[in-house]
Amino acid sequence: MDARDFIKVGMSAERLLTVTHDLTVQHVVPAMPAVYGTPMMILEMEMTSGDAITPHLPAGWVTVGTEVNIRHLAATPVGRVVRTTARVIEVERRVVRFEVEAFDGDRKIGDGRHGRGLVNVADFSARFGVV
Repeated sequence: MDARDFIKVGMSAERLLTVTHDLTVQHVVPAMPAVYGTPMMILEMEMTSGDAITPHLPAGWVTVGTEVNIRHLAATPVGRVVRTTARVIEVERRVVRFEVEAFDGDRKIGDGRHGRGLVNVADFSARFGVV
């Protein structure tokens, strides 16, 4: 399997998410402020990256996160809409790398790079005994 056969530089996706209390750092650490948590922002960046390429994957294949290099630049309170973007910037045989960004309105709240590895679900499941 060679991702270069079906994934191309420039493929992209965008997602919108309204910040709710369960997406804040306070939800996990009560003493912290009720603002969008960094782990939740990274998850949304990963999901957006997957959205950019999943429709192009062969049947039986998925991608999993393998690399994260993210900066969280600004706090976002509950109720705000966050827009996350991902764009393919590099494709190797089994790894796809993305430029990712997150915005609160026009204000950039996060950016960085993310990598995803191609996985054959049947082979993975057999190897690890998972469904």
